[in-house]
Amino acid sequence: MSTAGYVAVVGQVAVVAGGAPLLTGLMRQVRARMEGRVGAGVLQPWRDTCKLLRKEPISAIGTGPAFRIAPALLVATTVVVAALVPLLSTDTPVAGRADLILVVALLALGTVALALAGLDTGTAFGGMGASREMTIAAVVEPTLLMAVFALSIPAGSTNLPAIVSGAVHDPARLASPAGLLATAALAVAVLAETGRLPVDNPSTHLELTMVHEAMVLEYAGPDLALVELGAQMRLTVLLGLLASLFAPWGIATTASLAGLALSLVLFVVKVALLGAVLAAAEVFWAKLRLFRVPELLAGSFLLALLAVTASYFLSGA
Repeated sequence: MSTAGYVAVVGQVAVVAGGAPLLTGLMRQVRARMEGRVGAGVLQPWRDTCKLLRKEPISAIGTGPAFRIAPALLVATTVVVAALVPLLSTDTPVAGRADLILVVALLALGTVALALAGLDTGTAFGGMGASREMTIAAVVEPTLLMAVFALSIPAGSTNLPAIVSGAVHDPARLASPAGLLATAALAVAVLAETGRLPVDNPSTHLELTMVHEAMVLEYAGPDLALVELGAQMRLTVLLGLLASLFAPWGIATTASLAGLALSLVLFVVKVALLGAVLAAAEVFWAKLRLFRVPELLAGSFLLALLAVTASYFLSGA
């Protein structure tokens, strides 16, 4: 493997870790401007993270290993996913291991770790948030699998770099009925997986509506910084995966430093555009009532199932 392949892996992790707070700040700034507010600035999430890292670590009384390990595990699994998913290049040293099932399993591991941490606190809010999170994850993870699996049928592999490379060389498959259905299903799954409206509201602290926030109420200092950074990185990775699967143009398919530089610029533009569109849409969306969320997620799973069926018959034809 050439040097460019290793540079691509390091670059993917670096751009996700360093750019995730900036993406969150951009989305908050877009929402603020559309709501007639000035906003705190794009760099505010980085300032918040640095402030939390300087604080004294504090753990709730009675918590066990699950509570202490969860923040680091959340960040670690997201870093591995960022290295595996073809965000900048499909020709990397880990391309052969970037399987769809492995990536979804790593995302699920981070979700389960945070849910166990919420249960470990023994508080009513923590248990409530963990229960809601696992209810959502029970439908979201299969939807992620099925939506990407619909794209893997024409590629003949569940390897994500192979799927993206096939889409680059045959863009017509993305405009097929299977591709459009998979796009819609994966978009809803990303909203649910990252706790965005209309599934969850990342800025709320109302006890009847909290999901993600309910699980992390007991965190403070560096642990809270890791939890927030992990959530921001997951949003960046999933938006990047969405862009790579359905708008793969510009991703480097060969070991070339010049191609990596171009793919880096295009990746930043695509993810920033998706984040801005999502933030603008959230201004006009209201959070769904909790018992309506499973209906939305079940609908997205049905779209993914239809995408798999359509992809199977089109490939067979």
